[in-house]
Amino acid sequence: MPPSNDMSNQAPPYSSYGYPSMQPAYRQGPASHTDSSPSQDLYSQSNYQQYSQPFPNLSQLSAALGGLSGVPELEVESLRPVNLLQERTLLPPRPLEAPEPNLTPDLKKVNCSPQTFRCTLTSIPQTQALLNKARLPLGLLLHPFRDLQLPVITSNTIVRCRSCRTYINPFVTFLDQRRWKCNLCYRVNDVPDEFMYNPVSRSYGEPHRRPEVQNSTVEFIASSDYMLRPPQPAAYLFVLDVSHNAVEAGYLKYFCESLLENLDRLPGDTRTRVGFLTFDSTIHFYNLQEGLSQPQMLVVSDIDDVFIPSHDSLMVNLKESKELVQDLLNSLPAMFSQTRETHSALGPALQAAFKLMSPTGGRVTVFQTQLPTLGAGLLQSREDPNQRSSTKHLGPATDFYKKLALDCSGQQIGVDLFLLSSQYADLSSLACISKYSAGSIFYYPSFHYIHNPAQLEKFQKDLERYLSRKIGFEAVMRIRCTKGLSIHTFHGNFFVRSTDLLSLANVNPDSAFAVQMSIEDSLADSSLACFQAALLYTSSKGKRRIRVHTLCLPVVNQLSDVYAGADVQAITCLLANMAIDRSISSSLSDARDALINAVVDFVNSYKSNVSSLQQSGLVCPSAMRLFPLYIHALLKQKALRTGTSTRLDERVFAMCEFKTQPLQQLMRMVHPDLYRLDNMSDQGALHLNDTVVPQPHLLHLSAERLSRDGAFLMDCDDCESTHIPELETTLSERVRAFVDWLQDNRAFTCLLFVFLFFCRDDGSAKATFFQQLVEDRSESSSSYYEFLQHIEQQMSK
Repeated sequence: MPPSNDMSNQAPPYSSYGYPSMQPAYRQGPASHTDSSPSQDLYSQSNYQQYSQPFPNLSQLSAALGGLSGVPELEVESLRPVNLLQERTLLPPRPLEAPEPNLTPDLKKVNCSPQTFRCTLTSIPQTQALLNKARLPLGLLLHPFRDLQLPVITSNTIVRCRSCRTYINPFVTFLDQRRWKCNLCYRVNDVPDEFMYNPVSRSYGEPHRRPEVQNSTVEFIASSDYMLRPPQPAAYLFVLDVSHNAVEAGYLKYFCESLLENLDRLPGDTRTRVGFLTFDSTIHFYNLQEGLSQPQMLVVSDIDDVFIPSHDSLMVNLKESKELVQDLLNSLPAMFSQTRETHSALGPALQAAFKLMSPTGGRVTVFQTQLPTLGAGLLQSREDPNQRSSTKHLGPATDFYKKLALDCSGQQIGVDLFLLSSQYADLSSLACISKYSAGSIFYYPSFHYIHNPAQLEKFQKDLERYLSRKIGFEAVMRIRCTKGLSIHTFHGNFFVRSTDLLSLANVNPDSAFAVQMSIEDSLADSSLACFQAALLYTSSKGKRRIRVHTLCLPVVNQLSDVYAGADVQAITCLLANMAIDRSISSSLSDARDALINAVVDFVNSYKSNVSSLQQSGLVCPSAMRLFPLYIHALLKQKALRTGTSTRLDERVFAMCEFKTQPLQQLMRMVHPDLYRLDNMSDQGALHLNDTVVPQPHLLHLSAERLSRDGAFLMDCDDCESTHIPELETTLSERVRAFVDWLQDNRAFTCLLFVFLFFCRDDGSAKATFFQQLVEDRSESSSSYYEFLQHIEQQMSK
């Protein structure tokens, strides 16, 4: 939950990391710059100071750092000091990989994939004092239900620690064939007789070779012990805005077409249930009971005391009533095409949905196109173009949607919101219905099926993915960690049921979570620290399952080792989550100041604690060389940027995205990948299935890296895409092969949008493209080089 609203005007430290308070700064970029000189001038050689003192080589560095003798050269390289004001090319040739923990090869081989589970620090500090000294946050980023192939284990006995209930995993210790030691609380447990048999090798007496002990991600088929009731069927209720505004926007036709195409792809089995509810100033239910010649509409006009006209015929078995469902979807768009009803009773419609779904639980999908104007949950416009970054507008105007979401969560109902709005719709209030019921939020500003084809295309792609993607019902997730570590804040869409237990009415493969950690007791007696996430859910086929992920990391007592294992992308994403909370609980300027202070504190700590390497300038270890660049880019995102050009709903949606998207998706939002395509070579290309896939180098996000005669591709999270012509040339084949490869390597293929520019003047698309060049100065913010100068000034205070 967001921290309490008791922040001072200055940016105090983020909780639990001991950041000292710094002077508020960098709210609108350096005030002294009023000219509009091009970025090339800022990056010209005269701006880069010359340093006479040479940088040490690797052997000198290793000796100076101490405690790193015998450490692989890769780790020493990650500690190589980089002067940020001097080095202009910081990006690696290809997108950054997660750092590998400094573990033995045997442990590395079985460790959890960083795409599923990663920590901001791949070397865990032994004490909170050492963590404070590092000035870096400790936390986890988790993508627990992502699409992947994994071992599924059916066993009468699921082996767990008798004390802390940790699931047996590759990092436990077998004292002998009959006893194992828990890697989280260190209790010695007995090995059950059944565990002595290995179903893979079909042999006895090798418990250490069981799949649970050979894989860090496994899924168990759960027994009745893990059920409070029989597993629910897959149940889907669609709640559709059919007001005049909705009809004008034109989404209904495309929704109906998409659902018709994907009916057979809805996750489920023979028990799958569906229902439909439409609303304007009244609520319309649809009787779809098998045997009817056509669907029957039932209208409830009393929105102050909503009742369900019939419980048996409104949520129906999809298989039995499929023809009626198809008839309804074919006729819905025409039914409301002539409506003049402008009001929207969203709140009462959601109350009706709650009553309808409570007996089973399931997924409610809401489509809304305007501000709710009638009944419970009605909202007034709060957007003042001059106050768009005001803190009071970033929080909800009413607790109606949060309270209803908590009721939904209690009945295992998740609510997903599709907001297709051309005007302000108070997303900060509406988002609560999804936030606290573990739902998803989709937003399409200025949606119109004719006037905004890019948003229509995005809506269609998102909807197809949404309707067919995997889903888990009535889920809970618990995170456990090695004794001495503790969890203190969760980020994402959920309801916190207890200190380490998240209630997730629905769980989907596109949602992620972040967790802030602290070190309560010294880990001096441990050489390894482990984290385990267990997700208990009901599959769409009605099976109760437990998905378990276990991550193992080394414990270190040297600051240099902490820095060597720092994961700069995970750190950036965790700080982004913390900044969103700070924006809502305190103010946007406080959140921005705290992000600046995080960079200042880290660089100061590195400078003062690696004392034998006194360098002038702005110096940080190579592993963290992109940290200031990422924070600078983060400050330019819609969620956190200053000024009044960002509409309130768009800012709130960006904040929601930061709290729920997996790391790879977040980093594409913060710092997109830019490539030049017209000069690609086959050097370093991949050869996949007789296809040559070039691997062009990443470019810095600056206009100085572009040229008028070039073609450039930006891999980002934006809704305007350009289709690539299919020409019979080698370059065209190579470009299409590269784009296809990028898409194939995404979990979210429907969310990959590219810009291909042959330096045309293309209005809004061009403006969007140049807005992503975050290293350049814009109207309201500084360039990256100016940002570095600002950091240097703050360090000297």
